[in-house]
Amino acid sequence: MTPTGAPPTSELHVTVSDGVASVSIDRPPANAFDPGLIAELLRALPELVDDPAVRCIVIRGTGRFFVAGADIRVMRNLTEETQRAMRPWVEVQRLLEAAPKPVIAAVNGHALGGGAELALACDLRVMTESATIGFPEIGLGLFPGAGGSQRLPRLLGAHRATLLMIRGDRLPAEEALHIGLVDEVVPDRDFDSRIDELARQFARKPTRTIGLLKRIVEQGHALPLDDALDIEFDAVLELIRTEDTAEGLQAFLDKREPRFTGH
Repeated sequence: MTPTGAPPTSELHVTVSDGVASVSIDRPPANAFDPGLIAELLRALPELVDDPAVRCIVIRGTGRFFVAGADIRVMRNLTEETQRAMRPWVEVQRLLEAAPKPVIAAVNGHALGGGAELALACDLRVMTESATIGFPEIGLGLFPGAGGSQRLPRLLGAHRATLLMIRGDRLPAEEALHIGLVDEVVPDRDFDSRIDELARQFARKPTRTIGLLKRIVEQGHALPLDDALDIEFDAVLELIRTEDTAEGLQAFLDKREPRFTGH
């Protein structure tokens, strides 16, 4: 089913089933993004992020690509207006990063440039073994300027991330896993079933708790420890008023599986 109020588009396919929203980018030949695709994502994603019935979001591409980055035909127009028109790709990433529920990047194919940046904004990155991922912008005289130059060092450390961006290499899946750029690599034949399994596992978790956890990790990351601990405790006080926390503790005492609702 499609979410209420989300119009069908030719470049974005959204389905919701059993609490899992699947967002597929379908812009052949390489799922490169332009202002039109960005606008479609910014229309579709807020509803999924805000809908309590959606308990996990999966982002994926179609065909051989996850997302191949920005459309070079657009970027070739080297004006400030073009850059500002493409800049909302960062807003797409922030929506996913701040979503109060788990977000999975199902890297079904090549994730390059802005596609790799999109994956970095997700909570879990699962990659099919035949895909590649990387930041090849340096070969165009560019650098990853839609979040990559900031998120990648936070993930890999400044030295390794800078070198990766300077070299511009496309990494095979196993190497990306080895350096911690992705979290799991799955054989191509098993990829769809593994993504479905993970999404349903995540959808059964206490999404209210996950939302709070994501928020305090982001807020506290750059703060002095004492300030970060204050943020943590405020979140704990909020957490103990949720139905999911009460359910989780009672289920443990009852020796049964908890039934979380996201409230």
